[in-house]
Amino acid sequence: MGARRALHFVFKVGDRGRSARFYRELLGMSVLRHEEFEEGCKASCNGPYDGKWSKTMVGYGPEDNHFVAELTYNYGIGEYRLGNDFLGITLVSSQAVSNAKKMGWPLREVTTGIFEAEAPGGYKFYLEDKEQLKQDPVLKVTLGVSDLQKSVDYWSDLLGMKIYEKDEEKQRALLGYADNQCKLELKTVGGAVDHGTAFGRIAFSCAKEELPNIEALMKKENQKILTPLVSLDTPGKATVQVIILADPDGHEICFVGDEAFRDLSKVDPNGDKLLDDAMAADNSDKWFAAQKMKKASA
Repeated sequence: MGARRALHFVFKVGDRGRSARFYRELLGMSVLRHEEFEEGCKASCNGPYDGKWSKTMVGYGPEDNHFVAELTYNYGIGEYRLGNDFLGITLVSSQAVSNAKKMGWPLREVTTGIFEAEAPGGYKFYLEDKEQLKQDPVLKVTLGVSDLQKSVDYWSDLLGMKIYEKDEEKQRALLGYADNQCKLELKTVGGAVDHGTAFGRIAFSCAKEELPNIEALMKKENQKILTPLVSLDTPGKATVQVIILADPDGHEICFVGDEAFRDLSKVDPNGDKLLDDAMAADNSDKWFAAQKMKKASA
């Protein structure tokens, strides 16, 4: 198995303006690129929706060496129902804590020096009140599982992750592909995992030649493949090959060919402007208000 990289987590956002404010002004992330699409993604990147949508990548640096967030916005949908599948992202940034206080954004100190902030949509971020790391300050993504051992076996045996920590008493495990990458934390939720309609997706890259092998292994082991190996086009940018899997609890997992993705994910210096222009041109809220209607809740 060649080198694999943790890339991003996908969030569905109903309020693009407030979300942009949280990630840019509170967390202090930059817009790495912004793309608009007229129809749904072949790999359901925007969820099970066919209409117009946008993708905004935000992070502390390029996806080549940072774990980032993908904000997907479906124009006709105003909110999504949270489940217990996504339990939070932990990052190190005293600046984010300071920003939250200045903005009057609610903060809750969950343990000494670690604050919980809730992004629009209810997504939890845990902010360590320490100087931001020069390398990637995003430490881990935490997902809920129903059977810790079964999940650890899947992620380590089938997907090749290294087990960094495993605590049977606290029913949690920490896994990852490399010491210097964002880790995946699995925590037992004490029952079935509910994905709601806000369910996200975690993405990793691997050598393009490994994608058919991953697909073959999942078929051999009778594991769920949500989207068989497919090519995805982005207008004016690189075409990438992806396969979408589901772990034992239904968490969506994307593997993408690394070389083409490095080309696709190059930072666009116009990202901020493209996002701001798209938000300024988005009259969907006004249209719904004029019709005395609310956007759909997914």
